Amino acid sequence: MPKATLNAILVEHPLIQHKLTLMRRTATQSAEFRQLLREISHLLAYEVCRDLATERISIDTPLERMQAPILAGKKLCLVSILRAGNGLLDGMLDLIPSARVGHIGLYRDEKTLKPVQYYLKLPHAIGARLTIVVDPMLATGHSAAAAIDCLKDAGAKRIKFVCLLAAPEGIKTLNTSHPDIPIYTAAIDRQLNGQGYILPGLGDAGDRIYGTK
Repeated sequence: MPKATLNAILVEHPLIQHKLTLMRRTATQSAEFRQLLREISHLLAYEVCRDLATERISIDTPLERMQAPILAGKKLCLVSILRAGNGLLDGMLDLIPSARVGHIGLYRDEKTLKPVQYYLKLPHAIGARLTIVVDPMLATGHSAAAAIDCLKDAGAKRIKFVCLLAAPEGIKTLNTSHPDIPIYTAAIDRQLNGQGYILPGLGDAGDRIYGTK
């Protein structure tokens, strides 16, 4: 079971921790890195969807008719913070293929460390959907907070944030900006360095996913 710590929900499943260790290694190449991230995203999706509402419908099994549970309400929405968020998004869609998908394009100004938005595309009726925002790294927290600002402006009411790694500074930023948003993460690392990267971390997630620098 995940546990709450530092106002975030830490998912400590042994398989997640094992795969995350492999991802952290400098020697892990992009193809393996992407596959490991996809596998971890399956397990994170399982936890973040644990409290989804269900309703009962009548179905016929090969033996008899029964009342069986099915997800209730509108299909949930997965929102990727580009570009690295797509690494988590793809794996979650494996588990939740019917989910609606949105994208928010943000890049970090290297001087101010503040996010700059360049793209926004969201599904309709987002206010009636559980919206799960995905980004592998919660570093300064500014991009996550800006993305959630956009979602709330668009009418989203139920939002969760999922990341692979979080820094205490990023958790604090997101808790302060959006105290109503639960944070799910596989690890809470020590701190940020002077350039806003997570320590010990795993480097730039986007570069490691796509083999760029």
